[in-house]
Amino acid sequence: MPRLALAAIVLLVVLVALMAYLSPAGVLNAVAAAGGGYSRSEGLAYGGGQRRSLDVYRPSSASGKAPVIVFFYGGGWEDGDKATYRFVGAALAARGYLTVIPDYRVYPEVRFPAFLQDAAAAVAWTKRHAAEFGGDPDRLVLMGHSAGAHIAAMLAYDRQWLAAVGLDPERDVRGLIGLAGPYDFLPLHSDTLRAIFGPPEGLAATQPITFVDGRGPPAFLATGLNDDTVDPGNTSRLALRIRERGGEAETRIYDKVDHRSLIGAMAFPLRFLAPVLRDVDAFARKVTTTGAVASGAREREPA
Repeated sequence: MPRLALAAIVLLVVLVALMAYLSPAGVLNAVAAAGGGYSRSEGLAYGGGQRRSLDVYRPSSASGKAPVIVFFYGGGWEDGDKATYRFVGAALAARGYLTVIPDYRVYPEVRFPAFLQDAAAAVAWTKRHAAEFGGDPDRLVLMGHSAGAHIAAMLAYDRQWLAAVGLDPERDVRGLIGLAGPYDFLPLHSDTLRAIFGPPEGLAATQPITFVDGRGPPAFLATGLNDDTVDPGNTSRLALRIRERGGEAETRIYDKVDHRSLIGAMAFPLRFLAPVLRDVDAFARKVTTTGAVASGAREREPA
């Protein structure tokens, strides 16, 4: 039997065994932990309280200062844990990025805009401390999935949140990566969302699309064609608004993934589903290497 085929069978057996004991994310994290290529510093405080801490993933083979990605996970603004996304931090670090994954306060402990304030504080911490971990604070990219993509986009386009911590997205952020993000999701269709985001008269200020003026960082926006959690139209509408205002937006629609498998495809065992990591890496490398705005503003066909 060819060695590659044997290795594939062994990997499949290991994954099946792990799935008997671990959650799907636990399986991906177990594989990430075994894969190496990075070191992790856990539970570093960027503010007061249990949920204002972050994990840093440092590339093992970085030569010189590494570009930096701050990744915000999803969870409907009411759930989530940075430890669940070890596979994301490991994947990005293995590609040479110093990767920071913060926790942030969620509903019902807080409502909008407290999680944006936490996110801004985490970015400010990263700018101050990236060099201590081998990162280049002048080559920083914001990234998020689902509710985390909403948070990243709000920081990129509504300047007040980063301004409150002494930063400016035009000056301090090289790019935005949004995966399956809700950027234009009015009207609200659940009591929980209405509780999180407040009265109807103020809801426009909760939407990233409201603040696009063409001056924000270049964006890479991706979604799954089969996503029934966040309407893929959020991605196309935000990209269109960015382009209409003179900004730069690349979009990618993957035709074989849904909301969860889109982020899952970042992990080694699931990369056959869609080239999410490849495309994220290509965009992040472009905006952090050259400093120029991302090109390729036209929408690509489904992969």
